[in-house]
Amino acid sequence: MDKRSPKQLRTMKTLTTRQQEILSFIENYEWRNRYWPSIREIQEKFGFKSTNAVMGHLRALEKKQIIERIPGQARTFRIHRPDASSLGQMPDNSSEVVDIPIMGDIAAGYPDRVEPAGEIGRLQVDIQHAGFNNNRRSFALQVRGDSMVDVEIYEGDMVVVEPREPRDGDIVAALIDGETTLKRYIQKAGEPPYLKAENKFYPELYPVTELTVQGVAKAVVRSL
Repeated sequence: MDKRSPKQLRTMKTLTTRQQEILSFIENYEWRNRYWPSIREIQEKFGFKSTNAVMGHLRALEKKQIIERIPGQARTFRIHRPDASSLGQMPDNSSEVVDIPIMGDIAAGYPDRVEPAGEIGRLQVDIQHAGFNNNRRSFALQVRGDSMVDVEIYEGDMVVVEPREPRDGDIVAALIDGETTLKRYIQKAGEPPYLKAENKFYPELYPVTELTVQGVAKAVVRSL
């Protein structure tokens, strides 16, 4: 049974064929994966020449009140649900999706000297099911290498990184002696911290001069 309100059902009739297709794709993708497809995945699905075309359709869906932004969070979307309360609270079956920048890639092998690439794309993630806070400074990095496979982080995955101080056992994006890597952070009482791989074929990494944690990995997004 369609739970859309009568007003929303009338609005649905004004959608273009492509807008209906995009909405169906988002809803089906969200149902299967519990997070939204990325802008680039929508672009590839429908053969658009640029991500700007995707954003144009999303803005049209927003204007027609099919999707909506969370108040005060310009890049956070959810599908509009007619059973949301008048106080603006999200119902149990709704999704809060945050649009975060992809800031290049990170070695999950031996550290390397890859320079920051700046924003290379956007990733939309359902923050409730991914398990991280809606931190506007959060960003995503694409994994290169296999040093974290024992915790099911594989080459090509996207890790969502939340800038904060690490705790013992956190998986972190770190700068060690000028080189970047994704590893587990180990901090024992009275001892200097070091980095540990989750693959027995990689050594533990002890800094010679510097170990700076850029953020803690809070979620992994994988394309199927």
